[in-house]
Amino acid sequence: MKTLTSLACLFASLLVIAAPANAQKKGKVGVFDFYLLNLSWSPEFCAIEATSPECKAKPGFIVHGLWPQNNNGSYPVSCSNAPGPKNYSQYLDISPDLTLLEHEWPKHGTCTGLGPDAFFQLERTDFHAFKVPAAFKNTKAVTMTPAAIQQQLQQANPTFPAGSILVSCSNKELTAVEACLAKDGVTPTVCKGLSECAEPSITILPQGSTSAVNKKPVKR
Repeated sequence: MKTLTSLACLFASLLVIAAPANAQKKGKVGVFDFYLLNLSWSPEFCAIEATSPECKAKPGFIVHGLWPQNNNGSYPVSCSNAPGPKNYSQYLDISPDLTLLEHEWPKHGTCTGLGPDAFFQLERTDFHAFKVPAAFKNTKAVTMTPAAIQQQLQQANPTFPAGSILVSCSNKELTAVEACLAKDGVTPTVCKGLSECAEPSITILPQGSTSAVNKKPVKR
């Protein structure tokens, strides 16, 4: 259980959260402007915790969350006490950590207006629909500008308009990719009220990395 908890915390720590820390506020169910799909680049975690069981498969992107978001940068949280799915483990294919899944539903999922299983099934649909370009499949670290990474992501996902895909980084390394979707949960839309990586260039660690800069846990 200790490993699972550390995984959830470290995955969260690998993000430069797009919205300000004080942007979260208790919200009303279904009242938000768009969805933010956050895909964590798991080699960041596995470079620090290489012996963790979750890293044996050398995962690439995993779903950190599908978050209701507002155009002004704020986002609703903990909108109801609705119970989560009876079996969280059925969603380990998109996020290999029960602790993270159990965190996402009460904090973010309850604000969507969807039932718990419908929420995670939407996460799964969006995750598999998002295409990953070749730059993320290299066996060695690759250094690129955030703009170049963004361009490759746009080319791999041509239905996403300009400004609908963001790159997040920390310590000059890629931590996550974020995609904005309309309230139907499937239609790409322009991101609003969010920031993105401002580094001139960043490194994409390959799957199976064994070294990285350690980062303090931060959780959205």
